[in-house]
Amino acid sequence: MEEDIRIYVEEAPGQRREITAPTDMGLSLMELLKASGYDIMATCGGMALCATCHVEVLAGPALPEPEDAELDMLETLPVVHLGSRLSCQIRLTPRTDGLVVRLAPTGA
Repeated sequence: MEEDIRIYVEEAPGQRREITAPTDMGLSLMELLKASGYDIMATCGGMALCATCHVEVLAGPALPEPEDAELDMLETLPVVHLGSRLSCQIRLTPRTDGLVVRLAPTGA
């Protein structure tokens, strides 16, 4: 059985909430954030078709490069950052332990 990992959500500058997550269920970061009470629309259900689960990766381990579908959706957003990603496309694995993210503002 896999150990739980820790994901940190920056809720305000200098204020981070730690969330623990299993890595043996194939969950995405979007699913974890929704289950943890964060207001993520995820209109498309995690298919990288809407960009309503946009997050900014602030720190942590290197993630796999985004695929074309994710990059295409990120290009539709009015504001993107260097660490912008769609949380539905980030799978929780032991390699994502320690990831730090901030939810993108609504509409951004």
